[in-house]
Formats: sequence, structure tokens, C-alpha cells
Amino acid sequence: MLRKTNVEGRTQISLVSLDELVPKDHLVRKIENAIDFSFIYELVRDVYCEDNGRPSIDPVVLIKIALIQCLFGIRSMRQTIKEIETNVAYRWFIGYDFSQPIPHFSTFGKNYVRRFKDTQLFEEIFARVLEEAMKYGFVNSDALFMDATHVKANANKNKYQKELVQEQSKHYQELLHEEIDADRLAHGKKPLRKK
Repeated sequence: MLRKTNVEGRTQISLVSLDELVPKDHLVRKIENAIDFSFIYELVRDVYCEDNGRPSIDPVVLIKIALIQCLFGIRSMRQTIKEIETNVAYRWFIGYDFSQPIPHFSTFGKNYVRRFKDTQLFEEIFARVLEEAMKYGFVNSDALFMDATHVKANANKNKYQKELVQEQSKHYQELLHEEIDADRLAHGKKPLRKK
């Protein structure tokens, strides 16, 4: 028997919680159970005013939005916000219900420029979240992927900064080159020249 779907269900009101709609095995649920994001409040305390100005967007929400973008490979903050507006699991992860408007995509950029610029806060938060994720087995440190975006070089030799590069990154880069060379040899190509 041919059955037609009744589209009236789209406008029907149902009493349901976000928690019921997010699958128990969803990645955001696993992360929320494993990582305690409350450490962020102590780190950012000095860049927020406690008794002046309008209420800010929760800094944990800002970090979780950036984490969603990173984890699910969303290309831009604008697209990330669109995804959060329609994805129940993402809303659950940042703690917003159906009625709360998601922050505008420019909010993250403005907060980054106004609060996190010229500080190590973002790096400290990212390092701590990464450390926690590795502790719970969310990150496999056997492989490292690097962004190969072309950036115009600043060729002024009088303006440069010395920065400490972690040895682990160099090790992963060597492993990556070895793997690329092995793949090229397997396909009958010459290995790449070392720079």
C-alpha cells in the first residue's frame, strides 16, 4: 500500500528536551563527559570586567564554537554558526536551547581581537583541551596533519622573531616526509628533494 508522509508534523508542538535528541554515542557528548571546560574561566578572568559593561557571551561557549568548527571540519566561522543554529547536538554542546539565538559569527572574531590578541590565552586553552583530549584517547599522536595554506612571506630580514619550535612537530614532519617518499616510490616516482 502506498503511504504518504503527513507534513503537518512540521508545525506540531512536542514536549522534548535537547538531551533526549542528542544520541548517546555522539562525539560532542563524549567530549562533554571527558573534558571539564571550567578551567577557562580562571584563565580569562583578567580580560573580562566583573562589574562594568554589558554581560558577555560565556567564554566557554566561544571556545566550544571554535572546537566544533575544528572537530567537524567546518570551513568558516560564518558556516559554523549556521550549522549550530540547525544542529541539535551542537546546540546541546554549547548549552543553548531552541529559543536562544546563537551568537553572530563576528562575535568570535571581535572577542579574539579585543580579548585574546597579544596574549597566550587562546594557545593555553587549546593546549589544555588538547592535553585532556589526548588523556581520554580522542587524539592519536601517531600522525600529525599540517595545513599547507599558502601565505605571502614577509621578506624583510630586519623584522623577524625567534620562536621556540617544539621538537615533536619536527619529528612528525620527518615522518610525514618519509611516508610521502615511500608512497612516491611505490608509484614509480622520485622522492621529493629535502629543503
